[in-house]
Amino acid sequence: MAQMSHATFARRALAGMAVLTIALMGLLFGANQFSNGSYAPKLGLDLEGGTQIILQPRLTGDKTVSPEQISQARDIIVQRVDAGGVAGAEVTTQGGRNIVVSMPGTPDKSTEDAIQRSSQLQFRPVLAIAAGSPQPEPSASPSSSASPSPSGSAVPAPSASPSASAPVASPAPSSSTNNSAVPGAFAAEPSPSASPSAPASPAASPSASPSPSASGGATGAKDPLSLDQITPELTAAFTALDCSKEGALEDLVDDDTKPLVTCDADGAAKYILGPVVVSGDKISDASAGYQVGQNGQQTSTVEIQLNLNGEGAKQYADISRKMVPLQQPQNQLAATLDSRVIVAPTFNEAIPNGKASITGGFGIEEARDLAQQLKFGALPISFDLQTRDQISPTLGSEQLRYGLWAGLVGLLLVTIYSLLQYRVLGFVTIASILAAGVLTYLAITILGWSHNYRLDMAGVTGLIVAIGFTADSFIVYFERIRDELREGRSLESAVATGWDRAKRTILIADGVNFLAAIVLYVLASSSVRGFAFTLGLTTLLDILIVFLFTHPLVTLLARRKFFRGGHPMSGLDPDKLGAVKKTSYAGRGRFTTNPPRVAGGEGSAS
Repeated sequence: MAQMSHATFARRALAGMAVLTIALMGLLFGANQFSNGSYAPKLGLDLEGGTQIILQPRLTGDKTVSPEQISQARDIIVQRVDAGGVAGAEVTTQGGRNIVVSMPGTPDKSTEDAIQRSSQLQFRPVLAIAAGSPQPEPSASPSSSASPSPSGSAVPAPSASPSASAPVASPAPSSSTNNSAVPGAFAAEPSPSASPSAPASPAASPSASPSPSASGGATGAKDPLSLDQITPELTAAFTALDCSKEGALEDLVDDDTKPLVTCDADGAAKYILGPVVVSGDKISDASAGYQVGQNGQQTSTVEIQLNLNGEGAKQYADISRKMVPLQQPQNQLAATLDSRVIVAPTFNEAIPNGKASITGGFGIEEARDLAQQLKFGALPISFDLQTRDQISPTLGSEQLRYGLWAGLVGLLLVTIYSLLQYRVLGFVTIASILAAGVLTYLAITILGWSHNYRLDMAGVTGLIVAIGFTADSFIVYFERIRDELREGRSLESAVATGWDRAKRTILIADGVNFLAAIVLYVLASSSVRGFAFTLGLTTLLDILIVFLFTHPLVTLLARRKFFRGGHPMSGLDPDKLGAVKKTSYAGRGRFTTNPPRVAGGEGSAS
C-alpha cells in the first residue's frame, strides 16, 4: 500500500506539472491571439532601447523651483513608473531643474500623462457656479452693489436647485436627481450645461454681506465659506472665463490660500472656489474599484475610495459640519485635480470618519491610474513635456548574446558534472533544469504581457545564477539518497527517507535566497531590481520543480529494474557507493547479505 501511495502521488504530481505547463502555454497563446502579447520576452532599456522624455517645470511669474522640489518630484515619478511593473525605467534629474525619464519601448500617451501630471487633489468649497461656455445675456445686468440671494448663491446655478427651505437630499445639485446621498461619498454632478437658457451672471460684489447661513456662522475674509472673498477682480475673471476654449486655464495660478476661478474636467461648468480646506497631502491611501450598493451587491459604478489621515479626517469632518446647513451652491465641496473640478457634490450630513468616495464617470483603468497617482502623492510642481526622443540601447544585442552564451556554458558544465557524478541519474538533473527553463520562459513572457515586465541584463544575470541554485537542490537530494544507500537501505526506502531529510534543507536554502531577493528588490536601485526579481522568481520555480517534478520522477524511476537492481551506470550502485553489507535471516536456514527489507512494503516491486 505504501508503494502504491508513493507511486500514485508521484504520477499525480507529474500530471499536475504537465497541466500547469499546458495552462501557461495556453495563456501565452491566448495573449498573442486575442491581445497584444508576444511569444518573446520584452527587453529592458539597456537591451532594446526606448523613449526618453524630459520634463520641464511649469513656472509662472516670478515663481522659482528649488532642488528639494525637483528631488521630491523625481521620487514620486519613480514610484509611479515602478507601479506599472518592473520595466527597468530610469528617472534622473538634469541641471537641478529638469527631470529625465527613460523608459523601454514606446510608452503610450496615457503613460506619459500619468508621469507628468501633478495629481494634486484638493478640496475647496464652492462659492459660485455657471455654465462653462458663454450663454445669452440676461435682460438686466446685476449692479455691483447687489446682495447675494437668500439661498447664498453668488451665481445662479444653471440647473434647477432644490428648495432653500429643505435640506439637500441628493448628492448632485440638480433637482432631477433622485439618488440618496451617502455619507462620505461623492457623486458626479450633472453638467450645468443641461439648461442652456441659464444665464452666467457675475458674482456679487465684495460689499455684499453674506448671510450667516452662507458663511457657516462666520464672517470675514479668513472664512473659506465667506462670500466676501468674491472681489470685483475675481468677478471679472469669472465672467471672462470661457471653458470651451482650448488653453483657457493655461495661465492659471493656483494658490491654496486664495479663491480660485476654474472649470470642471470637461469644460461644461465654471466655478468660483474658496481656499483649500483639505489638501491632497492628507490622503493616506487611495484605491479604485466598483461601488457596492446598499444591498451589498457590487454595481457597475466605478469609484475612487480615499482614506484621510488623522489631521485630514478632522478637517474634513469640520468643513462638512459647517456646510450641511448651507444652501446651494455653498453646501457643495469641490474636489479639484490639477486645478480642475472633477466633482462637486453636496453635503446632507457630516462625515466624521475621514473616508470619501469619488464617482464621476470614470472608466476602471482611468480610476486605477488616478488612485495610483493620488496614493503616491502629488508632484510639488507641474511639469510640461519639453522633448521626447527615441534612444538606443545602452548595451545592445551583442551584450545579450554574450549573456546567453554564458548561460549556455554554465548549463553545459552543470550537465557534464551531473553525468560524470550521477551517470544516468544525471539525466534527471538535465530534465529538471529544462523544465525549470520552460516555466521561467513562460512566466517572464506572460509577465511582460500582463505587467509590462522587461528583461534587462541584470535579469539575465539572475537567470544564469539560478542555474547553479537549481543544480544545488538536485545535488542535495541525490546525495541524501546515496547516504541512505550507504547505510544499507533499499533504493525505494532510500528515496523516501532521503527526500524527508533533503526537502528541509532545500526549503531552508531557497528561503534564504528568496529573502535576499526581496531585500534587494525593495532596497536596491532599478539597475539591480531586475536581478532581484529573476532571482526570486527562479527560486520559487526551483521549489515547484523539485517538489512536483524531480522527486516524483525519482520515485517512479526507483521502481524500475535498472535503478532498483543497482546497475553500475545508474549512479545508485550500492557496491560503488560502499554500502554496508548486512546479513539477514531469509528463512529455512538461509542467510542473505542483501540490504534488509524495511517494514511497510519497501521491498522490490514485481
